[in-house]
Amino acid sequence: MKSELTSFAGKQGVNLKPQKVIVEEARNNITKKYGYSTEEIKNNFDNLLEETEKEAYRLYLKYEKEYGRKVFSLLVDDLKKRGRIKNIEDVGEAIGDSFNLLDRFFLSISQSRRTRAGKAFEKIHNTLFKALDYPFDEQVVINGKPDFLMPSANHYKINPMDCIIFTAKRTLRERWRQIVTEGTRGLGFYLATIDKKVSSNQLAEMLIHRIYLVCPANIKKEFYNDKVNVLNFTQFFKDHLDPKVKSWKRNKII
Repeated sequence: MKSELTSFAGKQGVNLKPQKVIVEEARNNITKKYGYSTEEIKNNFDNLLEETEKEAYRLYLKYEKEYGRKVFSLLVDDLKKRGRIKNIEDVGEAIGDSFNLLDRFFLSISQSRRTRAGKAFEKIHNTLFKALDYPFDEQVVINGKPDFLMPSANHYKINPMDCIIFTAKRTLRERWRQIVTEGTRGLGFYLATIDKKVSSNQLAEMLIHRIYLVCPANIKKEFYNDKVNVLNFTQFFKDHLDPKVKSWKRNKII
């Protein structure tokens, strides 16, 4: 929810950098750091995902600080124009009189930070995944809207059992149940996550519906090491997706 000060700044062309742009910058920074090829990105996907998330948060804090500086400058300029600040001695009182305005601004920033954090994993995962050049259609409606339908929506209409459905959710809770119908017609549903609290009962139920969790290697090792339907990203690529890509190519589907 935007505060009055946020809206005021926006009208002056001052806005916090969009999360999509920050995620792209973070991905570029990390991939350039290592100089990875597409194949190397795939082979190091588990580590890159976590490192990119940390880099995106670092960049967000940097841009948040820059944004705050610009907003406060606009506020001070406005107070000067309205005669509230005529010399340095007036600054404390003028800013103090704007306390409620600033309080709502900081609350808005805090809420925005939490919202962005909740979506950061999904955006970072999907941005990295798209760099791998796998065949997919994005955000196709099939009793839901998974992030990626592979190899394509057209092939899903012809032979859904030959398709892979893939989406990312930072945390699951009970939300995974809403995707059961999405996965029932495909070869399997693959759900990328960093959730460390999925119960054994939930995983057993997911297995019945051919739902796999895909998570960073360190999370799988620590929390789900003995669970057959939990994969790290290397396992997903090498044991599940890459064999299907070979099959699709062999059968001239892609």
